[in-house]
Amino acid sequence: MLSQDGPRRASRLPPLPQAQPLARVWFDDRLIGAADARIGLTTQALHYGSGVFEGIRAYATRDGVAVFRLPEHLERMRIGAALLGLAFDPALATAAIRATLRANGHGDAYVRPLAWSGEGDFGLDVAGHSQHFMVATTPMAVHLAGARTRMSVSPWRRNPARSLPPLKLCGGYVNSILAKAEAKARGFDEALYLDADGRVVECTGANVFMVRDGRITAVAHEDALPGITRDSLIALSGAEAREVTLAELREADEVFLCGTAAEVAPISALDDRIYGDGPVARELAALYARVVRGAESAWSSWLTAA
Repeated sequence: MLSQDGPRRASRLPPLPQAQPLARVWFDDRLIGAADARIGLTTQALHYGSGVFEGIRAYATRDGVAVFRLPEHLERMRIGAALLGLAFDPALATAAIRATLRANGHGDAYVRPLAWSGEGDFGLDVAGHSQHFMVATTPMAVHLAGARTRMSVSPWRRNPARSLPPLKLCGGYVNSILAKAEAKARGFDEALYLDADGRVVECTGANVFMVRDGRITAVAHEDALPGITRDSLIALSGAEAREVTLAELREADEVFLCGTAAEVAPISALDDRIYGDGPVARELAALYARVVRGAESAWSSWLTAA
């Protein structure tokens, strides 16, 4: 049963503002034209992935544009930046995100902040390299196109947390690129990571939920990104968070993915296991849509005005 702490029906929202093409980006300490952004060829992050990013969403609400769970995203980014020895100020990042959204005239938007180690020598030491920060915003992009998704177990394993912490570190996403490409080459939309014991980890850019006999379970695994959308859906639904095996996932009545870009994405098939229509995922997706657009007052603290 989903939590219903706020009003169930949204007030009529204003028309969404017309999204403009990417025109301006925040680069270090100011807004510049997107075409004017340049980095040097010795940029360490270009060679070794020494950067940290976040994927964040802004939404048009009846009270104006709002960013969903911005402090939580920036705190996770701060932790990743600290591991890489990068200076990062969440307050300055907040101001940069707001300025970039306004400059580009975006309402519904995907927001990408990125901090990275810049020019220097070709060594692995971060010390001595310049440090940079950028924000780009684009019209809203949906990672899984908002459609029911066909998923396959990947032959690749997720980066173990003891080797690479489950944060949005740039270099770590080569793992996702490989798994995604392999799954798509076999005709699937998404790849599912398992560990050596057959436990479900996550997908290439989304966390996993299942529904069995009306009970919602959020897959928990030490190697999975602690997703902010996942945390939101647990709060909204009262889902249990625990380890899940592949066998349990195949026996579930519904499986769905979630993430900032994916939002709530029902799974139509896991390899040869076909799932029917997912009423629980559909209801949860509708509730989540109301929350991010400010139509559920109980959760208004999750929105930061842009």
